[in-house]
Amino acid sequence: MKESVIILPYDEAWTEEFDRIGGLLREDLGEQALRIDHIGSTAVPGLHAKPVIDIQISVRQLEPMEYQAGLERAGYRHRADNEDLTKRYFREQTGQRRTHIHVREAGSWSEQFALLFRDYLRANEEERQNYAAEKQSLAALYSRPDEREAYVEGKNPIIWRIMQQASRWSQQTGWRVGTSDK
Repeated sequence: MKESVIILPYDEAWTEEFDRIGGLLREDLGEQALRIDHIGSTAVPGLHAKPVIDIQISVRQLEPMEYQAGLERAGYRHRADNEDLTKRYFREQTGQRRTHIHVREAGSWSEQFALLFRDYLRANEEERQNYAAEKQSLAALYSRPDEREAYVEGKNPIIWRIMQQASRWSQQTGWRVGTSDK
C-alpha cells in the first residue's frame, strides 16, 4: 500500500531507534557487515524528515548475498524489485517499524555518497534548512500516495546541488569516512 509523504520535525528518538535496530543487525550479521551506519535524513540532527530509519550496511561484495540470512533473522525481507543495482534493498516485515536497509559494497561510490551527504548536512546548518524546506515544499506539492515517486524525483536537483557543495567541503576539510555507527 502506498503512503503519502509526511515530513516531521527532527525527533531524537530516531537515533535511539537506529541504535536499537543497528545493534540487532550487528548481532545477526556479525563480521559480514563491515559497517552499519545510520544514513538519510533521520541521521541528521535538526533535519525534518520522513519518519523512516535508513540504514546502510557495507559488505565486501553484494553477490552472493551471504548476508541475506542474517537480515531475514533480524526481520527484514529482500526487495528484488529494487532497480538500483548499486545496492541490495531490504524492508521491514508487516508490523515492524518502517526501516529501509541499503546494503552496499564497502568503498563503492554509492556507499561514500550516502555518508558524505549525511556528514555534510550534519556540519552545515544553512544547507540542512534549505533541504528541509525543499522537502516540505515537495511533500505539499505531491501529497497523494500515488505521487510518492514524484516527491523522490523532485528532490534530485537539490541533492545534486548539495553534493557539489559537499564535494568542495570534503576537499577543504579532508573529509574521510568516520568509524561505523555500529
